[in-house]
Amino acid sequence: MSKIEIGRKEYTDKVYACWLGKNIGGTLGAKWENVKHTHAFNYYEPMPEEAAPNDDLDLQLVWLEMLEDQGCDPSLYWFAQYWNRHARCYGANEYAFFMRNFDRGLMPPIAGCFENYFVDEMGSPIRSEIWACLYPGDPQAAACMAWKDSLVDHAGGEGTYGEMFWAAVEAAAFIETDIMTLIQIGLNMIPVSSHIARVTREVLWCYQEKLTWGEAREKVVTTFGHDQPANAIPNHGFTLIGWLYGKDFGDRLCKAVNCGYDSDCTAATLGALMGILDGTMGIPEKWSAPIGNGIVTHLLTRGLHAPKTIEELTDRTIVLSEKTVAASDDVVFGEKSKTPDDLLTMLFRNERVNEIRKQDIHAGVTLLGNKEVWFHYSGEPVLRKGIGKIVYITMEGRDELQVDLIVPDGWTCTRLGGAKFQLYSSRPVADRNAIKVLIDSKTVEFGMLGPGEAKGFPAGEHVDVCPKCEARVGACICDELAQEAKAKLLKKQSRPMEMPEPLKV
Repeated sequence: MSKIEIGRKEYTDKVYACWLGKNIGGTLGAKWENVKHTHAFNYYEPMPEEAAPNDDLDLQLVWLEMLEDQGCDPSLYWFAQYWNRHARCYGANEYAFFMRNFDRGLMPPIAGCFENYFVDEMGSPIRSEIWACLYPGDPQAAACMAWKDSLVDHAGGEGTYGEMFWAAVEAAAFIETDIMTLIQIGLNMIPVSSHIARVTREVLWCYQEKLTWGEAREKVVTTFGHDQPANAIPNHGFTLIGWLYGKDFGDRLCKAVNCGYDSDCTAATLGALMGILDGTMGIPEKWSAPIGNGIVTHLLTRGLHAPKTIEELTDRTIVLSEKTVAASDDVVFGEKSKTPDDLLTMLFRNERVNEIRKQDIHAGVTLLGNKEVWFHYSGEPVLRKGIGKIVYITMEGRDELQVDLIVPDGWTCTRLGGAKFQLYSSRPVADRNAIKVLIDSKTVEFGMLGPGEAKGFPAGEHVDVCPKCEARVGACICDELAQEAKAKLLKKQSRPMEMPEPLKV
């Protein structure tokens, strides 16, 4: 089988345009985020002076740093650690509920779905571009990384399928340009029965039946609309409407925003995709000039070595992609892009995606050395008085595994097999508990909740946030912001006074 060859110069231009388009779309829609009614914009409103700070990009910058530190295929364990390090302050929706679980001793993927109403939201579909850029021409590989990424805060939800779809479409767009083909590639990476697949087919039907974009929007809202404006299903449809019905770069982004709902996310994803498809020549200066090439991070993204410009982000992305492409069996970099005769067969392959989707999401993962250890909860991560609970442990690279468990006082632990146990407590179970897993004389630890810590959380309600900084309560940054403001003031005051040049006479 021949390899897909991607021209380095063309690839570099597309990566730059991807991140630029992401910034443009996010800035265009930021002011109108979560407004559910339609709009009639044809340009920025209001006119920006720089790019808007946006979690759509920031969270991918967190992954950028993680990939630079931990390699291009890091364990899900590292996704959780870097999120805790740089994004723990976010108080919105699925982000906050992942951290609520993480702080209670749970690890993803169970930490991404337990008592998390927001698994069907947009927080992971907006993180697709980094995987597309790292795996250009390999939509299956990009979709697999999107699956892993989404387990942090969307395990078991439609948000996962949204990210997989867009990662695959964007990765394929580095080498394929036909819209219908790209959409079918994205559909091939997700379950036919998913709502993301259903809304995709609904928008395609509307377009092929020559409904107007407004009629298509109403079909999506009527059939797939949601009380939560950031729900991934209708917003996925709105991104597709902008793509299919728009006449050019700006019109496409505006149509996505004009559909309403999570407008910064829909336009940012579409802007990035347009950048990959058409490169920098496809982004008119009227759209790029107002925001420039700077990257503005959100106040809630903390302690991150973020790139300052799109050029720097592009350079850092390319360093990583050189490693992923070098390890690929299907893609190489070269002078010019060249495609083999069986290109479509290669782009539609999904055997690895189908395999990875079988992964148990009712589990937590940590590392023992550099190997993953999985603790399988067989359902919710809760032990209840008088009810035996079966758990089991698996380890990467180990088919035959002998382990021992150390459980809290008062519990019994009955071995049912080499790495399978029944836990039981005849007494009330404490709210938060640690279970130690002994493997080869080494120990890793997992959390187990009691009923008092697992009373549920009202659907659609949010965790408490600080009214001043809007960070999650328990991760308030008001003091940090005050210190940063003070440091900036002192720095400004310490600068030597600039003397005017003498007048020339």
